[in-house]
Amino acid sequence: MHFPRVKRSLRLLTSLQSRLMLGLAITWVVVALLLLGAAGWIGRSLISEVNFTHLSYESRVIAEELSTQVDQRLGALQRLEAMLGEQGHARLREELRHNTALLEWFDGLVVADAQGVVQADWPEMDGRVGLETKDTEYFRFLRAVQRPYVSEPFTGRASDKPLVLFTVPRWRDGEFNGFVGGFVDIRSGELFARLQRLRLGDGGYAAVATASGTILYHPQADQILQPVPSLEAHPLLHRALDGWEGKTVTPMIGGGEAYQSFNQIWPADWIVGVALPEKQVLEPMALLIQWLWWGGAAFALLTLPVMWGLVRRTLSPLHRLARQIHEVGEGRRSRIALATHMHELINLADTFNRVEAERSEAHLRLSDRQAFLDAVLASSPLGMFVTDMAGRFSYMNPALKELTGHDFTTRGEVVWLAHIHTGDRDSAMDLWRHSLASGDPFLQQFRFLHANGDTLWLEVHASLVSIQGRNIGFVGTVKDITERYHEDALRRWEAEHDPLTGLLNRRGFERRLEEALAEWHKTGTPSALILFDLDHFKPVNDEGGHALGDEMLRRIAQVLAWEVRRSDYVARQGGDEFAVLLPSCTLEQAKRVADTVRCSVREVYVVHQGQEFRVSLSIGVTAFRGSDHDTAAVIARADAASYHAKEAGRDRVMVATD
Repeated sequence: MHFPRVKRSLRLLTSLQSRLMLGLAITWVVVALLLLGAAGWIGRSLISEVNFTHLSYESRVIAEELSTQVDQRLGALQRLEAMLGEQGHARLREELRHNTALLEWFDGLVVADAQGVVQADWPEMDGRVGLETKDTEYFRFLRAVQRPYVSEPFTGRASDKPLVLFTVPRWRDGEFNGFVGGFVDIRSGELFARLQRLRLGDGGYAAVATASGTILYHPQADQILQPVPSLEAHPLLHRALDGWEGKTVTPMIGGGEAYQSFNQIWPADWIVGVALPEKQVLEPMALLIQWLWWGGAAFALLTLPVMWGLVRRTLSPLHRLARQIHEVGEGRRSRIALATHMHELINLADTFNRVEAERSEAHLRLSDRQAFLDAVLASSPLGMFVTDMAGRFSYMNPALKELTGHDFTTRGEVVWLAHIHTGDRDSAMDLWRHSLASGDPFLQQFRFLHANGDTLWLEVHASLVSIQGRNIGFVGTVKDITERYHEDALRRWEAEHDPLTGLLNRRGFERRLEEALAEWHKTGTPSALILFDLDHFKPVNDEGGHALGDEMLRRIAQVLAWEVRRSDYVARQGGDEFAVLLPSCTLEQAKRVADTVRCSVREVYVVHQGQEFRVSLSIGVTAFRGSDHDTAAVIARADAASYHAKEAGRDRVMVATD
């Protein structure tokens, strides 16, 4: 009940007006997306540049400041080492106490001898004096390189705190004599005070790590003294650990992509990295893009009614044109008269009027030709038909309808093929499909079932019809060849059969013998030949006459047909000579068949004037051999065996030998 409303909705959606509006909307969306994309790309580039500049500045300032602090601490230790000189243990402790000001930079001071044993410390801590450091990495470095060094972070054995040791070597007479060191507590010292005060939004931070890959400072306390992530996860971070300085977008420690800048703290062999999460960097741009998108969508919705009205007004002449064309088609108008200032529509209307005038004239001529053609086809005694390219009948003349008893033009399907005799249907259907697909002519003879049940032999010839290179269908003729076919079949049968017995004659038998020999050479299929003539047949003809002899021959023919297989060929070669071809039969099987035939024929008799006449058979049997190149050799071999049977006393079977 809602179908009309649905159809109107579909027409509205598929109208030119709707398509124009859809095109405008798509264009607006594409332009908006391009503009937003360009704005996003440019904005992202600008934001990236600004943030990279800021991060580079921050990392450089932090690196310079930490480098200065490291240099100052190492310088202070070098001055302390110069003041200590060659003093004893007690004096060393006293000197350290006098340099309490250094504790603003260090959490503790130590002095060790050339064997790495701590001689003095300040402030004093139980267990620190006497500690051996000869196995530590910083002692080995100082003894080998003999220049100031900042150690790798470690946990103090006496304080149990995460520490970094600033060290300078001591000298006596040009020889290494231990070191002076200052401890810095990584967690509570002033070394990373600036990093703790640094604010980079909600998720930004600065971190410091050693070149060996141990984190010295990170806003997340649990990351301190942890190794940096693996090379696979953070390849650029490991590149920075190898000495690279620069800025990039890479995963940050803790997860997520971030804008990052790396700088080296060369005096301590450290690396400082400043990171700003990408999401935080791009959030303002995303908000701007979102605002622009919603603003553009609101603008489009507000302008949509105006655009709809303008398009509708612009297309109103097209609606009038459509109505007038419809009226011309219904015959209520002969031409289009369109009042408009649109030159395109005026040209279209003029073209339509000219084409309509030519079409009307052509339609009149075509109607005359169609009437003439219909009269010719209707009066033709020959069956004729027309089909489309799918094989469906679009026309049948009266002669064809009368011939077949069917009217196939009233059905949409290709149903005429179903009325072909089942024995001929497959070949006819294959050829018809080939003609439809290729355009080749269709010429076929087949049996056809008339509407009244009779079987007809028809000859159908169909050819492709093309107009200006365009295939439009097939036109064909149908002939009734039933009588001619039966006459031809009778002539073919009479040419190869004996009229007295109905068996094959010599001509028909030799043709089948040649086919069997060819099959033997081709596939090796064995076949056998039986030849015989009748013993004591002459008295039947002499005393009973030829009529009695003919009756004897007919009865023998019936026995032969009964005793052999349906696939075997039985022939009367002439007179009282007979032959049997046994395809797909071995020599032993043929011998048994021959003996059965011989015994059966002995039971055949005819009676004339109270006298009973019987005959016997002298039979020769042979099989195909590899040396047989023609049928004459096979026949000669079987005939010779039959002659030997007659010489041996008749009424017997002889197999041909070498």
